[in-house]
Amino acid sequence: MSVRNLEHLFSPKSVAVIGASDRPQSIGATVMRNLREGGFGGPVWPVNPKHLKVADRPAFRDVASLPQPPDLAVICTPASTVPGIMAELGRCGTRAAIVISAGLSAVPAPGEPSLRQAMLDAAKPHLLRILGPNCVGLLVPGIGLNASFAHTSALPGTLAFVSQSGALTTALLDWAKSHQIGFSHFISLGDSADVDFGDVLDHLASDPGTRAILMYVESVQSARKFMSAARAAARNKPVLLVKAGRVPEGARAAASHTGALAGSDAVFDAAVRRAGMLRVATLTDLFAAAETLARARPFRGERLAIMTNGGGAAVLAADALSLGGGTLVGLSGESMRELQSFLPPTWSQGNPVDIIGDAPIERYVRTLQILLADPNTDAVLFMHAPTAIVPSSQIASACVPLMQQATRPVLGCWLGGESVQQARSLFAQAGIPSYESPEQAIGGFLQLADFHRNQALLMQTPPSLPQGFAPDLAAARRLIDGVLASGRTLLSEPEAKALLAAYAIPVVETRVVADAAQAGRAATEIGFPVVLKILSPDISHKSDVGGVALKLESLQDVAQAAQGMLQRVAELRPDAALAGFTVQAMVRRPHAHELIVGAATDPIFGPVILFGQGGVAVEVIGDRAVALPPLNLALARDLVAHTRVSRLLAGYRDRAAIDHGALELTLLKVSQLICDCPEVVELDINPLLADDQGVMALDARVKVAHARSAGAQRLAIRPYPAELEEQVEFGGRSVLLRPIRPEDEPCLRAFFMAAEPDDLRMRFFMARREFAHSELARFSQIDYERDMTFIAVAPDAVGAARMLGEVRASTDPDNLRAEFAIIVRSDLKGMGLGRALLAKLIRYLKGRGTAQLVGECLRQNDAMAAVARSLGFGVTLAGSGEAMSLSMDLEPGAALPSRRTP
Repeated sequence: MSVRNLEHLFSPKSVAVIGASDRPQSIGATVMRNLREGGFGGPVWPVNPKHLKVADRPAFRDVASLPQPPDLAVICTPASTVPGIMAELGRCGTRAAIVISAGLSAVPAPGEPSLRQAMLDAAKPHLLRILGPNCVGLLVPGIGLNASFAHTSALPGTLAFVSQSGALTTALLDWAKSHQIGFSHFISLGDSADVDFGDVLDHLASDPGTRAILMYVESVQSARKFMSAARAAARNKPVLLVKAGRVPEGARAAASHTGALAGSDAVFDAAVRRAGMLRVATLTDLFAAAETLARARPFRGERLAIMTNGGGAAVLAADALSLGGGTLVGLSGESMRELQSFLPPTWSQGNPVDIIGDAPIERYVRTLQILLADPNTDAVLFMHAPTAIVPSSQIASACVPLMQQATRPVLGCWLGGESVQQARSLFAQAGIPSYESPEQAIGGFLQLADFHRNQALLMQTPPSLPQGFAPDLAAARRLIDGVLASGRTLLSEPEAKALLAAYAIPVVETRVVADAAQAGRAATEIGFPVVLKILSPDISHKSDVGGVALKLESLQDVAQAAQGMLQRVAELRPDAALAGFTVQAMVRRPHAHELIVGAATDPIFGPVILFGQGGVAVEVIGDRAVALPPLNLALARDLVAHTRVSRLLAGYRDRAAIDHGALELTLLKVSQLICDCPEVVELDINPLLADDQGVMALDARVKVAHARSAGAQRLAIRPYPAELEEQVEFGGRSVLLRPIRPEDEPCLRAFFMAAEPDDLRMRFFMARREFAHSELARFSQIDYERDMTFIAVAPDAVGAARMLGEVRASTDPDNLRAEFAIIVRSDLKGMGLGRALLAKLIRYLKGRGTAQLVGECLRQNDAMAAVARSLGFGVTLAGSGEAMSLSMDLEPGAALPSRRTP
């Protein structure tokens, strides 16, 4: 389930309180009081079999006695009664309930379902949505709804807050009210038996009264649902969160370095970045960030200029910026000359710009004008400590008009208390973010930068993939199946390298030998110097037992190394079964960096890709970053950039920059391997050598297990569905019909720009000539879990791929209704391409179980109407008379959602 019937939960017209009471300090009495005092405009019916009246209102014995089915029921009765009450509510027509009761997750008697499961079973036939159990409840101040047992109400506002913690819910409600922070929704999820973060995100994303979504998260239950909802919401409005539980557990038992390094908190961070959300450290930061994002001017970049009337505050701000990874801008020469012309000789002579404590108003204004006009500056931090020279309020009054006209973000920091309170108020009234300390102000700016960095990643167009990469999936399957058939879970080093080679990842040639004598012969054939390694299915980290010998220059060296290894293994791992040795050439790349590339499986988000500094001390160094697959080149580049070693990879002194293209392509190949092979649960390439000549895998370790689901199903983000590609004959040439990819944005732009104006008007219902990057990014970077766009592609006269047409469908979160749009290249209309695209879309949606496909076309678009009729659509005149409605039932008999009138 997702958004179905949530309108009854968040916008009810009537409420019944099951277990309503007059008993002081009871939950039933508190909920009744909150509903009465909140000003809810609809009827509130108490249900209590023992009383004729509750809270001075007529009480009803049971659900069946109510005058009509309530939109929303609030259940405050003991846990054992909840399943029966839920069945009654479902039968009478109620479609939403808040279960405040706790104790439904208690361990049941053998053979019996838990009360939680019994409650869900009772609700499911009626599509009755449940918030809770074990929750504080729900507040929607805009309609006066306080269906909770919170001790205070919420002020109306435009922030939505969603929490898994009941205690934090009430504490934060109290704090927010004292700080005059208002809410569109205040939601306690409790145990999230039904309604969860994904459902709430989907609802709030389209709520016009919510400008930002704030969340306190302890755990995520359905990763793919959460990621789809979060990515969709973050494209519409800021989504900010605090995540508890930062300490990873269970990593010590991992068989690979990657498993030990990819802690769950790092994975959650990667998910937040991928979804375009912002994670902050504290609840206070959560609200501060929401205000900053709401009030700041359009973001331009991360180069900050600081102006202040006190050097100490400037030093603190500059330190905080540097420690946070921010950038203090170097002012332009023109700006420096202008500042030099009027500031006192003792000014700071650079950024931060200290205008000295005796500054009059004119000095503030002129300095601010220069910084706001500086071509190098992306944002300005204005800081002021109170002095007796000029009242702070007068300075604020003079500077506010300049800040309101600014085209870049301006943040304020008023140091002090009572003497700067009026200045803070002026900034707040003008919509200028304001802070009480330099560190808080810098924290606000860094949050702004992080958020927009994540948003840019969400919208970034990746480069096209290099042509010619085609993994040998059959070879990989044979290898993995053979290992599993033998009862093993760890691939040997040669097997692991063979798996990488199947995905065209460069590996050093490795030979398997049975004993020291064979090792010597293999070394002679390969050519000295060589590397000798122990080969055992029981030893994962060979260097831990002295099982690796480098730079062996002769047969004698090989023999001695082999003998020494056997002795050490006998002492340290007498239980290990030995399969011989491996021999490989000693790779001489003196300027290469040792890196690690790997994959692990997170219990919530599934497979993750890891990159960082490699070598035997990889876990001690701890320089790594993780990302969710599938990757593209832009995401691979971002993954590398989140490590410290990335600065070394750019080159320094006599070391040239590495071949970044080869490294990024290797990350893509590992990502593809993980998407294709669900049996691979852990993978290490350590070390992966990288220099200006490319990359080379020297050692690899892979752990496999029987797959419990298909490769794509275990991923938090559905990968590109290559199986939907289809080659068709059209107009005497071969045309590829395939899903759109993020890197298709330039091709899509060229297609729209070449279209006839009238064709664009038919497609968009208005004249169009310009298409912003953000719009094209939304068109090309779709969530394959919910949406689909098929494009027709064919090579032009010089072999470059050109778009001939597209059809796209956006499906509601419940997969009940999809809305489509279609456009074909102007010179190809009437030749059957549009019909072929639409027919492919219909087949796809039927395969997914979508219930209905709908669309609209302008009344004069007879060609579109004819194609729709030929495929079985119903075509009717829309209510306005300017358009025609197109509709096709894909799943006859499916229960379609009603269009409820608010």
